[in-house]
Amino acid sequence: MKLPFIIIIDDDVQVLRAIQRDVRNKFREDYKILAADSAAEALGAVKELKLKNETVALFISDQRMPEMEGTAFMEKAMEIFPEAKKILLTAYSDIDAAIKAINNLNLDYYLLKPWNPPEEKLYPVITDLLEDWQNSFIPEFAGIKIIGYQWSPASHRIKDFLTGNLIPYKWIDVELNKEADEIIEIHKIESAELPVVLFEDGALLKCPDEIDLAQKIGLKSTALEELYDVVIIGAGPAGLAAAVYGGTEGLKTLMIEKKAPGGQAGTSSRIENYLGFPSGLSGADLTRRALTQATRFGVELLSPSQVVDINTKDNYKILSLSNGTEIKTHTIIISTGVDYRTLDIKGISELTGAGVYYGSATAEAHSCKGKKVFIVGGGNSAGQAAMYLSGFAEKVFIVIRKSSLDSTMSHYLIDQINGTGNISVIPNSNIVEAKGENRLECITLENTETGQQMVNEAGALFIFIGARPVTDWIKLNIFKDSKGFIETGRESCKYENFKKIWKLNRDPYLLETCIPGIFCAGDVRAGAMNRVASAVGEGAMAIKLVHEYLAAV
Repeated sequence: MKLPFIIIIDDDVQVLRAIQRDVRNKFREDYKILAADSAAEALGAVKELKLKNETVALFISDQRMPEMEGTAFMEKAMEIFPEAKKILLTAYSDIDAAIKAINNLNLDYYLLKPWNPPEEKLYPVITDLLEDWQNSFIPEFAGIKIIGYQWSPASHRIKDFLTGNLIPYKWIDVELNKEADEIIEIHKIESAELPVVLFEDGALLKCPDEIDLAQKIGLKSTALEELYDVVIIGAGPAGLAAAVYGGTEGLKTLMIEKKAPGGQAGTSSRIENYLGFPSGLSGADLTRRALTQATRFGVELLSPSQVVDINTKDNYKILSLSNGTEIKTHTIIISTGVDYRTLDIKGISELTGAGVYYGSATAEAHSCKGKKVFIVGGGNSAGQAAMYLSGFAEKVFIVIRKSSLDSTMSHYLIDQINGTGNISVIPNSNIVEAKGENRLECITLENTETGQQMVNEAGALFIFIGARPVTDWIKLNIFKDSKGFIETGRESCKYENFKKIWKLNRDPYLLETCIPGIFCAGDVRAGAMNRVASAVGEGAMAIKLVHEYLAAV
């Protein structure tokens, strides 16, 4: 926790130096001491401290100052730090003003000059007041604050980005939290400039994009090296595993992530079938552990950065990024994973980010308190989200087209759902419409057997209706199946144009695409098992194959 401030004001420089010295000698280990010889200077400093998210514990002010009396200063200062304690320095002739301040300003103490010896007349008074302040003081959240409207898609985008990048933050709803009014007033923020992000150092970003946020929180967007042994595109479980093994085996390794590390698995509230974690672990925890490992072994991470094209020249691969830069490497591992399929029904696109969310259960769970929440989808991601949201929402409904979850969800999750009182499954149903003014208010469900429709009040809708491979960005002639998943190994040999592209005297390695030296791992690969453990295994295996390729070049 940052040290709180004691602020001292006196226009008599000798007196100011004396009390500053005495206070510093006693309290400097636990408090920062700031001294000013004018009330105007002190008031400016107080405003600056508030902008920087600092805390003031105690004001010690002289009463008789030419430009502003001490009581007048206290009155203005308490508008900014109302919980701070207040001591007025007075002469005998100012006792009446001090007593008046006790009645009108809740002055905590008036101290007669001189205060010698401080061990008897100064320190006991200050110690008592500071102890009283500490007993009632609740430290303000010291990290990033987001101030905005709950049902703003821009606010959701920022929350989702920070959550995905494992950055803690405090959400402050403009319509519900009085703290928002104070921040808006101090920083002179217009409503059109929301959402804003306030940082611990006092810096403020108005409606920032992901690049602005990334730069401020210290994420890297520029590669350090001119040539790499392997570049990994995508930082999901497969990409993270490849990065860890690439780093441990001495390869010059770079990992590039479009949005946030962890992929879909990173947004999971609980993974309970991952080997070695009998109590389960969250996707965020798994991501954090893997990133720590990769960083420890010297792997570079660019995030958020987007690869928009791949070209080959001789035995080199050249990646073009959306920021206009290029990266050269000997090999590539594509591990871009999958993204949620969109629900193309009336009202969904208009309300996405304003009560309708793809994934994002952990980012928006707190907004679901006391509400009825609907989840569309019957896979494990939907089940994990339902279990997590059940701790916040009044009721969670899982909407599925089939008659039960048995064929789409792991048995352990079904048992948990059946044992959770505020989760219900709505079988044989589709959502056909979402409605709301500026935010989701209700959804229309249709029974697939009877055709009967029913309108339901909805506080939020989370969509988990299958996945599509993130391969649209690939312009290079890499073979994909009919659904867009990347073909690897001998499966590539079945394509008509294979021999026109592949010119080596061997078949592609197991995870190698039809372009030598470009590999694929994880859910984006055709035939993948779509499990975290298998993605991790493929990422590790890809590095082994990278070694074999490099040894033969």
